[in-house]
Amino acid sequence: MGFAPQWLALRDAADRAARDDALMAAAARLAGAAPVIVDLGAGTGASVRALGRHVPDAARWRLVDNDAALLSLAVANHPNAQACQLDLNRLADLPLEGATLVSASALLDLVSEGWLRALVDVLTRHQLPFYAALSYDGVMHWQPDLPDDAGITAAFNRDQCTDKGFGPALGAASGHMARTLFEQAGYHVRLAQTPWVLDQQHARLQAELLDGIADAAARAGHGSAPAWNAARQGLVPQGTCTVGHVDILAVPAGRVAALDGHGGGHG
Repeated sequence: MGFAPQWLALRDAADRAARDDALMAAAARLAGAAPVIVDLGAGTGASVRALGRHVPDAARWRLVDNDAALLSLAVANHPNAQACQLDLNRLADLPLEGATLVSASALLDLVSEGWLRALVDVLTRHQLPFYAALSYDGVMHWQPDLPDDAGITAAFNRDQCTDKGFGPALGAASGHMARTLFEQAGYHVRLAQTPWVLDQQHARLQAELLDGIADAAARAGHGSAPAWNAARQGLVPQGTCTVGHVDILAVPAGRVAALDGHGGGHG
């Protein structure tokens, strides 16, 4: 799967359908009437396309990513966005001056507990709210089912916990780990279940997803992954797939009133 522009474009509609609208609206209120939003691992601008529907048109975006090609695509399509090419391991260098919200999409399951603790420390010092969408939660279901489904999911989940560039990844535990760490830092936290629900309309996405799952399961030692993939690909025209995710909104204690529109933010 990776982070090729083609994969990001293919998953975009499913991502937008899965996101929790109430959590996005709350994040937009927290961003305020003149939002300055720092998006981590911005890619081609998925957060701008989704959250941008809930914030004023004049909202300013600082898109942080280490991939110059993806950032170029993002800023070309979003005139209020500034490209900030940066290795996300350098959290002390994040462009947070004047920011009102920090966001991320499909990122937390790739990072380590140490990285996440460091991010929580940085955001706590700045008392910034954090909205992170679409962190994989370890749950996958297919219909019709196959005998190897549970074993493939378990192998994929093991591979998800390997180092993705930030140390041993949290994988399926990321959403609940984020909740724990932010709550320990005094934040109010909301979680929402935001699964992909894929059917025949998403045949291309299902096919690419299955290839990626099978590759990861094979890396984790599941010897039947290629055969499972072949069988699953044959079922795509009539099959369905559910992939679990969670969205999280972490709010500094002093900003909780803005969750319900009482903090002077944009409604």
